[in-house]
Amino acid sequence: MAMGACLVAGCGALPGGSGGSGGADTLTVMTFAPEDSKATNMPGMPGMAKAYERWVNSKGGINGRKLRVLTCNERNTASGAADCARKAVAEKAVAVVGSYSQHGRAFLAPLEAEGIPFIGGYGVSPEEFQSPLSFPVNGGQPALLAGAGHQLGRSCGKVALVRPDTLAGDSLPIQLNAGLKANQMGEASDIRAAEDSADLSVQAGEALAASSPGTSSKGGASSAKDGKEKGCVAAVLGARTETFFDAFRRADSQNRKPQISSVLGSVSQALVDRTGGKESPFEGAYVTSWYPVAADPLWTQMRNVISDHAFGDNAVDPDDSGAQTTWIAYTVLGEMVKRFKEDEDLTGRALTRKLNQAEPVKTGGLTPDLSWRYQDMRAVSGFPRMVNGRVTFQVVQQGRLVAQQGGEQSMDMTKTLEQAPRSS
Repeated sequence: MAMGACLVAGCGALPGGSGGSGGADTLTVMTFAPEDSKATNMPGMPGMAKAYERWVNSKGGINGRKLRVLTCNERNTASGAADCARKAVAEKAVAVVGSYSQHGRAFLAPLEAEGIPFIGGYGVSPEEFQSPLSFPVNGGQPALLAGAGHQLGRSCGKVALVRPDTLAGDSLPIQLNAGLKANQMGEASDIRAAEDSADLSVQAGEALAASSPGTSSKGGASSAKDGKEKGCVAAVLGARTETFFDAFRRADSQNRKPQISSVLGSVSQALVDRTGGKESPFEGAYVTSWYPVAADPLWTQMRNVISDHAFGDNAVDPDDSGAQTTWIAYTVLGEMVKRFKEDEDLTGRALTRKLNQAEPVKTGGLTPDLSWRYQDMRAVSGFPRMVNGRVTFQVVQQGRLVAQQGGEQSMDMTKTLEQAPRSS
């Protein structure tokens, strides 16, 4: 990653996040995500951004403006995130779009100083739902975890949550418990794991014990009287989720087979395929997502763009929630740019004003219409920028992620999260 230019004095002396390098008719934006790190990696997000760039430019750009997409390896570190943000400033980007980072404070401060909006982050850091320069397209980890609580609360008697022992991970039990509470369940057992651990056998044993008959979740609420006697284990460990469930399967020597669960981003169709498809240990797993199932026709245009413009980049998987989030974020960018007149100056600050004042943006049905006006903000404590709390409930059947039957297939988690304790 070439950072020399952005570390030279002057990176912060570009007021307004101007129209971008490359001429008045060129819009410069950036997408960053961690790659080749020891924890969660999201190479499909910058890959999707470059495919989108080729696609729109093959059609003449956006309203006659050529799109220039910069990518940056965030490296899963605070310094890497800050470096990427400073590079966006140095390159006069008008927005950072469809990106992933756990280090919200590190990257948002440089962007805020220059008025550069952050459109459609992955929602893994609480700052993405607090900064006035952030425009989230989904409900982030809060919505996923609350949704997982609802999904598990329908059929589980006890729940154990295995999650990263990080600052971002500390909020996950609160959000999961909000969904469980809405289904008259006690709190989940909270089991922590080092983010980059290669051996999760201890956590697997703890989760198996916490979800077995004769034990109780914190809070002591039993659901047996409601017919919900099943033990359930939710793991939200990003790239280490596979490692955990491999250890969990070996720990289950008595073949108790508790219901397993996770969220999109920790479990994906690619992971199910790689671990055996129909014979995968994830067969039968509950999975909560922000978006429709990958086989839904609503994704057809994205799939066509990947097929025609990703140029063999295997990291760009249309089933991947990171690539899907980047696609939606660039859809928002494209719709907003179209609302500028041809002679109107398009800067970071101007784009931020438009996003804050504009009528709702349509994403082709992949999300509810999105709007970040004051009247559209939700009353979720600690997450005031959340405007879309919808999740979908999925299950792995015959090796494919499909919509879960036998109840609501999607829900808005806003009210559930509004009733949760502050978690940031």
